[in-house]
Order: sequence, then C-alpha cells, then structure tokens
Amino acid sequence: MLRIITQQAEAHIELRRICDRTHDDQVMHKEATVREVLQAVQRQGDRALLHYTAEFDQVQLSAEDLRVSGAELDAAYQQVSKDLLNAIQLAHQQIEAFHRQRVPKSWVQFAADDVVLGKRYTPVDRAGLYIPGGRAAYPSTVLMNAIPALVAQVPKVVIVTPPGEGKQINPAVLVAAQEAGVSEIYRVGGAQAIAALAYGTETIPKVDVITGPGNIYVTLAKKLVFGTVGIDSLAGPSEVLVIADETANPVFVAADLLAQAEHDPMAAAILITTSTSLAHKVVAEVKLQLHDHPRRLLTEKAIAHYGLVIIVDSLAEAASLSNEFAPEHLELEVADPWGLLEQIRHAGAIFLGTSTPEAVGDYLAGPNHTLPTSGSARYASALGVETFLKHSSLIQYSPTALSKMASAIEILADAEGLPSHRDSVRLRTQKPPLD
Repeated sequence: MLRIITQQAEAHIELRRICDRTHDDQVMHKEATVREVLQAVQRQGDRALLHYTAEFDQVQLSAEDLRVSGAELDAAYQQVSKDLLNAIQLAHQQIEAFHRQRVPKSWVQFAADDVVLGKRYTPVDRAGLYIPGGRAAYPSTVLMNAIPALVAQVPKVVIVTPPGEGKQINPAVLVAAQEAGVSEIYRVGGAQAIAALAYGTETIPKVDVITGPGNIYVTLAKKLVFGTVGIDSLAGPSEVLVIADETANPVFVAADLLAQAEHDPMAAAILITTSTSLAHKVVAEVKLQLHDHPRRLLTEKAIAHYGLVIIVDSLAEAASLSNEFAPEHLELEVADPWGLLEQIRHAGAIFLGTSTPEAVGDYLAGPNHTLPTSGSARYASALGVETFLKHSSLIQYSPTALSKMASAIEILADAEGLPSHRDSVRLRTQKPPLD
C-alpha cells in the first residue's frame, strides 16, 4: 500500500530509486536478446518476423498475414460502437487542431549586401508508428502518433502493432488509424517490429523515424537502431506526480494515482502534499477504490513498489522535489495552480486545477500524451509535429558580402589548419592578376 514519508532526505532517496527503476540487472541480458533479434531481421527479413512472432507472441503468421487487409479495416467499423467512434472522432478533431498550431514555418531574412539567411522545414519521407498491445488496446496512442506525422505532411506513414489471439488487431486501433488517415498497418510487435521499420523487410518498408511507446524490448530496440533511423524518445514506465494542498479532494487525488498505477506494474504514482490530513485520507481512499478494481493485482503491485506519499512543509519544497524527479505527468491540485506553475521547471505535461485529471490529456485535450519519462523531462519534450520534420539552413552571400567577410573567414580557417577552407574564399575574392 502507499507509504508515507515525512523526512526530506528519505524522500530524495525514494524519488531517485523510482526514477531509476528500469535500470535493473536484467537489462544487459535483455539487450543481448534484442541485438540477436535485430540482426536476424536484418539478415532474414520476413522469415525472422514470423519466427519471433510465433516465439514471443505465440501467434502463427504467414508472410501474407503481416499486412492488415482492406477487408479487416472495413470490418473494424462494424465492431466498434457508435459512441466509441464518436469519441475517437472528437479526440481526432481536438488533437489535430492543437498540432496544427505547432507547425514550424520556414523563413528567410534579407540583410545588408544581399545576404540571405533562413531556415527551411521539410518532413521525413517515411514514418513508422509503434502501437503497443498486450494488456490493453490503445486507440489514443494511434491518434497521438499518427496525427502529428500527417500534420507534418509525411508522405508515407505505417503502423506496426502486436497481433492478439487469432491474429486479431483490436478494432478500435484499426478504426483510430483510419480516422487519422493511416491504412498501412502490420501485425508485428516487439523488437522485431522495430527492426523491420529500421532495416525494412520484403513486406514492411524501411522508415526514417520511429515513434511510439513499448515495453523494455521495444525501448532497447529503438535505442540500438538510433542512428540508422531517428526516434522520438526512449520511453520508460509511465508516472504521475501530484502536488496537493489542503484544498484538494482526497477522492480525486486517489483516483488520479490509481489511474496511473493501473497502466503497468512498474508505473509510478506519487503524491507530494503540505497536508498531513490529506495524506492519510488519500492512503485510505486508495485502499477503498482498489477493493473492486478490475485491474487490482497489477495496480496493487505498482502502488506497493512505486507508490509514494511525501509530506512537506511548503509548496516551494514540493515544487523543488518535483523538479528533481521531472515527472512525465504533473498535476497541480492546489488553490493557486498558476501561481505554483512559476516554480515548476521540469515536467512532460502539467495539469492545472482539480477539474483537470490526467485522463483529459491522455485522450483528447489536444497536447500529445507521448511524453518524456524517467527524469528525461529535464531535457526532452512531448512528441509533436517537430518530431517528423527536419530543418535545413539557407545561406546566400553576394560577392560584396563575401569580400567583406573574407579576411575573418581566412584567419579562422588558418587557425584551424584548413588551407582549402581558406582558399575556397580567397580564390573567389582575390583580384585577378594584371596582364
């Protein structure tokens, strides 16, 4: 059950332990397995995909089964309720509207002596989206990955996702993909799916950027193929940190902690509060809400290992601890959330006020829910349109401008011992010899 801590020294130790929870002794062994999978897919293509899908997912596929057929895509619409379809369409509308505001614009500026400088944004040619399966289906993850890619105008977007029993892909995932505008979907998961996207196979095309969360094998595979392709991030287990004062509702806070813990046995759910009374009420409420929870065993495991309540003397202290942890999701359930926001430096997404549970951002507020984890919010940001864009610098100098800068360029080139750099300028600017 949730453990209460009152000493700041112990709080620092526990937050570091939780932040480092993926750095276990088994990672090296898992990385060796992933390397083997990557090499096999690179050498054997589809044959390796079929072998590992049978071994790891216990699903027997043929090469013809890898791509989801048009008939399956059509049938998916008959297998979801009208209410679910409407919710997917509303989420799509909200997410697309937000991301359309975030498209970087190419620009040029004209300076003296006919110097032109600028920046030009262009999308990658191909993007591969990994959509996890296993414990649950994630149509929201489809929307959060596909919409920014399509807003960025990536010409080719494909999805890979693990097959379930009977080779099936969850119909909500297939519907969300089509609503977003993606119809090229492959039933393959794990490290072998990342390998297929990175290297290409007979069936699955090689891409330029891979995005989307997955388990430790998927994350290690993305780490190892980075450089061959671009990636969004190395996502770890999910986490929420709630800062609350005496005005917070313990029922709401407990529900928000459980909403994170139910994701995964390694999910982290942390409360930092200035109220001792609230801390004890939340612990009791978590126990109460867990009583008939459909995912009780999984959620209890997460709470037991990575659940925490920290009592502090001030909201300033709470903000300091939060910045140290740099949470993926941060909820500010305090009387003045906008005032406290000024003290927050590191968080993937920030939810302000008691009427803004994390679930709003998970599904349809608009901002992306693919966020930095395990402390990486100190230097990383949410997935967005920029993930699928690259920018090129634009530079044009006139003869007059080059002549004015020639001396400084030649001096710098000489200082670095690069004579051809110097000569590439000198030959353009030196006066021709007199006859």
